[in-house]
Amino acid sequence: LGFFHAVVQERRKYGKLGWNVAYDFNETDFRISMTLISTYLSKAHENQDEYLPWGTLRYLIGEAMYGGRVSDSFDRRILNTYLDEFLGDFLFDTFQPFHFYQTKDVDICVPTTGPRDNYIKAVEALPLVQSPEVFGLHANADISYYTNNTKSIWANLIDLQPRTGGVGTGVSREEFISGVARDVGSKIPDVFDLPLLK
Repeated sequence: LGFFHAVVQERRKYGKLGWNVAYDFNETDFRISMTLISTYLSKAHENQDEYLPWGTLRYLIGEAMYGGRVSDSFDRRILNTYLDEFLGDFLFDTFQPFHFYQTKDVDICVPTTGPRDNYIKAVEALPLVQSPEVFGLHANADISYYTNNTKSIWANLIDLQPRTGGVGTGVSREEFISGVARDVGSKIPDVFDLPLLK
């Protein structure tokens, strides 16, 4: 469910290539779905059911929790396809381990069960920048993403230009932009010292 949530969130950054309509998936969707999974799996364990209710969980998460926001039929199809791929007994198959995404450089899989450090190591082993292929998109989706971001940055830089038409003893454009950049830079917090936090 965590990887599913990350995928639906990250697809948004690719605009129309990620989702046909911009959806506001958020932490509440994730938490409610986690509670739902916990409840259903606990009940299945208490009742000593032979099979886990994956179909019911996929339906509730895909059609009600996350799917309640989705209005486009193609987006709904993508959402349900991800749930079919990410939720099921196959996650725990010891003979054929499940991989969310795998290439020669990257292997995103379910961490081994164990102490907290196993999960921390698995998360820290993930690359900081993900390829669009992880989210089911073509590698060229990055071109569109970077093009749109570049246009946005340039539009914002142009908006920072002073709008004065007369000659005066005021601040030059370069000094104004430099001042804004220094102001923004001074508000950025210090980098966390991860070894100290651990």
